[in-house]
Amino acid sequence: MSFKIFISSVQKEFAKERKWLADYIRKDAILGRFFDVFLFEDVPAQERNAAGVYLDEVAESDIYLGILGALYGNMNAKGVSATEQEYNEAGKRHKERICFVWKADKREQKQERFVEKVNAEIVRKSFSTYDELRTAVYAALANFLVSREYINVLPFDASKNAGITLKDLSITKIRSFVKTAREKRNFKVPSGASPDRILTALDLMDDNGRIANSAALLFGKKPQKFFISSEVKCMQFFADRVSKPMADYQVYRGDVFELVDQATRFVMTHIKNWVGTRETGNTAQVPTKFELPYDAVKEAIVNAVCHRDYTSNASVQVMLFSDRLEVLSPGPLPRGMTVEKLSRPHRSIPVNPLLANAMFLMGYIEHAGTGTEDIIDKCKSWGLSAPEWEDDGDFKVVLYRKNATENDRANEGVNEGVNEDVNEDVTKNLSDKERLVYALIKKNPDITNRVLISKTNFAHATIERAVKKLKEKSLIERVGSDKTGHWKVKR
Repeated sequence: MSFKIFISSVQKEFAKERKWLADYIRKDAILGRFFDVFLFEDVPAQERNAAGVYLDEVAESDIYLGILGALYGNMNAKGVSATEQEYNEAGKRHKERICFVWKADKREQKQERFVEKVNAEIVRKSFSTYDELRTAVYAALANFLVSREYINVLPFDASKNAGITLKDLSITKIRSFVKTAREKRNFKVPSGASPDRILTALDLMDDNGRIANSAALLFGKKPQKFFISSEVKCMQFFADRVSKPMADYQVYRGDVFELVDQATRFVMTHIKNWVGTRETGNTAQVPTKFELPYDAVKEAIVNAVCHRDYTSNASVQVMLFSDRLEVLSPGPLPRGMTVEKLSRPHRSIPVNPLLANAMFLMGYIEHAGTGTEDIIDKCKSWGLSAPEWEDDGDFKVVLYRKNATENDRANEGVNEGVNEDVNEDVTKNLSDKERLVYALIKKNPDITNRVLISKTNFAHATIERAVKKLKEKSLIERVGSDKTGHWKVKR
């Protein structure tokens, strides 16, 4: 079954938006299966009267989709614009009418009257940007399909979940979201609005009070209570392949913002951070530079969390190897998107548009369709190799570390030290991490924590735990202060 949508607006005012919206509906994995779109500008030149053409098309369509802006448009002999004629024709023929009103500072007088007429007759949504328009259209068309029972389950992020209630959501998180969204994106909902109003404005709650899956992922007190696979597994390996022992392994849970922040922090605390001196900078602050650009790392993780397939039982995986970072997201690229397109300007086709819209409002997503290009630009500006993308049923992004060869040599040196200098009887009850730290200290008693971190790629807390364990086993002893002293290897 295919439903025909008639997109109506003043063409010159929304020329780009009309085309983008038509392309989006046609290419979306769900909407493209159920809807076809009519645009008047796609009609080839003909002798028929234009008014007759578009009114006939309204009559043959199932849905009238109106986009109302500041302009009223060209009028007929009776002073009625084409857009209003189309709207009236759709009403006369009992077509489904959905309208979206641009938040214009000022409208033409007749357009203002037309908007007031629409407000009085049907439920409509407001928008400020194309992303907001697209999200609202997506929700409206999905609700159309559900209300007519053509699909039983909506796309994951828009599906209503009978098990989720307002009690499962954190009011504090919702309030914090509104505050940040107002500051970053000029979100129009007042800071003191009720949770119901905020969720409704984000299309996360319908008129019957049913709450969408995305609400739990964004604001849930315990999101994993409903979606156990909504987590990020972070792993660090010594080598350039999956091997044991792992240097570190963490599983992070929480809302999507917490997942992104925790996973990004994991990566940044496990890579090298060049620290200069005040002489190398122009300010009193000591200059630093991480081995991988923070923005590229975060963007890769945001994309994985936001655009993953949440119906999959798999988790997002962040794997840090000696030569690269891999971020694996469950689910393939959306229909119409390829790995080749990711390296050049492309349209945004979010798998979870309601989730993406909320993350945009929070500043986690900057511009629709530019995320992969931003990753490429950041890596190039860092002097790194170009990132790579893979899609074999799941989607993977690979960021290459700048000093991979140096890291490999450092780890090889550590292993040689363990094999040659460390008595296995002495260290048999130590973990692999503790053995590595012990070997480095034995090889160089003047070694500092910063060098230990650099040579092992361990986190600072991991180094401290290992050193504490070695002290407790009376294998090492600190002589002098932390700054000017040295280690004494006792066995």
